[in-house]
Amino acid sequence: MLTVHGDIRSGNCLKVKWMLDALGRDYQWVEVDIMSGGSRTAEFLLLNPFGQVPALVLEDGRVVTQSNAILLHLADRTEWIPSDGYERAKMFEWLFWEQYSHEPYVAVARFQRVYAGRAADAVEPRLMERGYVALRHMEQALTTSAWLAGGQAPTLADLALVAYTRVAHEGGFDLAACPNVRDWIGRTEAAVGIV
Repeated sequence: MLTVHGDIRSGNCLKVKWMLDALGRDYQWVEVDIMSGGSRTAEFLLLNPFGQVPALVLEDGRVVTQSNAILLHLADRTEWIPSDGYERAKMFEWLFWEQYSHEPYVAVARFQRVYAGRAADAVEPRLMERGYVALRHMEQALTTSAWLAGGQAPTLADLALVAYTRVAHEGGFDLAACPNVRDWIGRTEAAVGIV
């Protein structure tokens, strides 16, 4: 059976859980409390020397880390990865962009507000500025397509990006000016089965 080591509060971990659930895969969830150092224990570092969650342990004991790499492994040969080469490349663009230009701002602002207990005015202004740039980029992309990769169905790009976008308000981001993003969140949650 597959085993996921993750913190259920983490969007990066949740997207792996959602993918497994959407695919109907059996798995065991091992909760790792990152706030109390659970991903820094000697035992966990043997599993993932990066000291990050999620970590997926395959049936044969091999380990895959980094949330989007795990998604790609799990979704291989499924409808979540487009068969069309161009649409697949667009999906990869969004997956890479998510970890470089979205998650470091939207997710980190949320972490600072929700888990570090910082007041709105104590959150680094650059996080908010860059987070809004990311959200506006998504808003613009969703003016011409229902899905981020531009195809007729959701892809891993949508699943990966909905994880932190759906809770952006917890980081202080107001999505009132992003109606396309708000509609896309609802579509993606329904497509993935997120409750």
